[in-house]
Amino acid sequence: MDLQLKDKIIIVTGAAKGIGQGIVRVLAAEGAIPVIVGRNEADNLKLVAEISALGQRAFQLAAELTDPAAAGKTIEAVIAAYGRIDGLVNNAGVNDNVGLESGNYTTFMESLHKNVVHYYLMAQAALPALKASKGTIVNIGSKVADTGQGGTSAYAASNGARNALTREWAVELLPYGIRVNAVIVAECYTPLYQSWIKSLPNPEEKMAAIIDKIPFGNRMTTAEEIANAVAFLLSARSSHTTGQLVYIDGGYVHLDRAINPLSENDK
Repeated sequence: MDLQLKDKIIIVTGAAKGIGQGIVRVLAAEGAIPVIVGRNEADNLKLVAEISALGQRAFQLAAELTDPAAAGKTIEAVIAAYGRIDGLVNNAGVNDNVGLESGNYTTFMESLHKNVVHYYLMAQAALPALKASKGTIVNIGSKVADTGQGGTSAYAASNGARNALTREWAVELLPYGIRVNAVIVAECYTPLYQSWIKSLPNPEEKMAAIIDKIPFGNRMTTAEEIANAVAFLLSARSSHTTGQLVYIDGGYVHLDRAINPLSENDK
């Protein structure tokens, strides 16, 4: 299926690694021009080089999105380079374990800036350009808003806000023909996820226990699977889809995780 993304200018935050990188690769393969926004310019440039080596296109901007001024500067730079913006993927963030017992006012507020404030600021700064193009917004969210996790109040609050903003913006931006959706991630193996697993006392045992609870296929979701859903939601092929929270999670959130996988004889 042609997603009709050729030449579309799509900003992806937190794009140099993990899920963001997967999104950039899929968009570039579809002929779009993804704008890689990440704090480390060397990481950004490495990904640009890899994409260019495939005969595809990408652009990069180094930005620390916890700085409130960074969103406006980033959008200005994209407009200066391309004159338009067709899509925004809010993806940057980190599960930083700011809990109710372990956190405080300062760490809680810092986490909100890492995980949701820049979603608002990026969307607000990009809005005039998105109005002009009747563009699209996709917010990346986490299962933590639905399931809880324990010890991560700030990240859970941020993801609840991401979901709420998705629905709110879908309503507010209806008059401009701007669609807004979210892709919700559960268990996807990324460098950050790997770091978290390795920090645990029994990482291999913990990993096996997590995978066992993923109903569909008893395996982790891949970054490419997340990226494919994002690309579809950005594209004209999803032209009547807005205000949706799309769970790409192997059934983790909504299916009973006590389900036993079918044996080969049952298939």
